[in-house]
Amino acid sequence: MRLYLIRHGESYVNLPDWPGGDADLGLTERGHRQAKALAAWLPNHLPEIHALYTSTMLRTRETTAYLAEVYPNPVQADDRIREIGNNRLDHTAWPTGEAPSTEEFVDFWSTERPFAPVATREGGESMMHFKVRVGLFLEEALVRHQDQTVVVVCHGGVVDMVFDYAFGVGPWRRCEIWTVNTGITYFEHVGHPGRETWRLHYQNRVEHLRDVALG
Repeated sequence: MRLYLIRHGESYVNLPDWPGGDADLGLTERGHRQAKALAAWLPNHLPEIHALYTSTMLRTRETTAYLAEVYPNPVQADDRIREIGNNRLDHTAWPTGEAPSTEEFVDFWSTERPFAPVATREGGESMMHFKVRVGLFLEEALVRHQDQTVVVVCHGGVVDMVFDYAFGVGPWRRCEIWTVNTGITYFEHVGHPGRETWRLHYQNRVEHLRDVALG
């Protein structure tokens, strides 16, 4: 499987002066320009894909909409690739309008206490639950898409968890994998017995943003 992970375009939740509140907001005007530039650039470098997945959060769905205009593949929305804190203990998404607001999130970073819930809401997930749900998505994708090219529009936290899965990182993380808005990461799963099964080709590729501020 050839796995391309793409972080969503800039959202209002990414702005340094964002006052907080609803954690499921869409793209800013710059985020739309980033997504549009991504969709103009990607088919020249990745002309054919076999599957296009998106997180069900608004900022990823709006980013994926631009890719859906240039690729004929149906968009497959999946709750398991939502950002950390936006799902329940059973990995399902909170119902629309009921997700924890940012004011309900704890004041420590999830990697400091990976087994503790990241929001004060009862029934919310920890980083370890997040790691498991992303792993479940990956393992299902490996079965469904052997020898295929898969594009996944997701979140920075999801990209982190894919690195943890591929590199065999345990509960406590010591390195943040920084991915800018619409940055592209490419992993390949290779079936070579007796050696590494994942191959990282590149991380945070952003040539398409040459004329768009990174943010």
